[in-house]
Amino acid sequence: MIKVLIVDDQSLIRQGLLALLELESDLEIVGEADNGENAIKILQELQPDVVLMDIRMPIMDGVATTKEIQKHFPKIKVLILTTFDDEQYVKTALENGAMGYLLKDTPSEELAIAIRAVHKGYTQLGPGIINKLTAQFVNNPNIESPPPANLTELTPREKEVLKLIATGANNKEIAQQLYISEGTVKNHVTHILNCLDLRDRTQAAIFANEFLSYLN
Repeated sequence: MIKVLIVDDQSLIRQGLLALLELESDLEIVGEADNGENAIKILQELQPDVVLMDIRMPIMDGVATTKEIQKHFPKIKVLILTTFDDEQYVKTALENGAMGYLLKDTPSEELAIAIRAVHKGYTQLGPGIINKLTAQFVNNPNIESPPPANLTELTPREKEVLKLIATGANNKEIAQQLYISEGTVKNHVTHILNCLDLRDRTQAAIFANEFLSYLN
């Protein structure tokens, strides 16, 4: 059973999510909160596996709450569920530990699937979200920051793999484009994540887009 905490400042939204998710036999709604501060207060008692988190809330918003959860309750996964698809919200939420970012028009069955995936450690992004992250850097080429020193530790081949990750290519597609085996791609991806201290492919894609000019 996956224990879920719903955090949203609108009671109607909380009630709707509760009604929908309670239909799933493997999901248990253990509580709800109307802002991040109240959510933090009850986390220790409720011990949810996944927190379904809104972005804009009074007192403590979703990003600040996610950051606190990752700091004090690192085993708890956070899945953002919001009406706002602004790329800065997405980027900041993921950078502060969110494992997923979905919009509130996501069908209930897809939301349930995303909760299960996040619980297992997989990142979940709604349709178009990764495109918004990519567009931020394509349309603003001058916002690059100095690259981290460990970027120089990547081999030319690993930089090629990282650039393809940024396009959303999976291991099979990368292997086909670079004429190498999927096992080799998997090894490259593992080394890239470890070397750059990145959590998953989504963070790798964000990183690659931010420092794209240094990967050429």
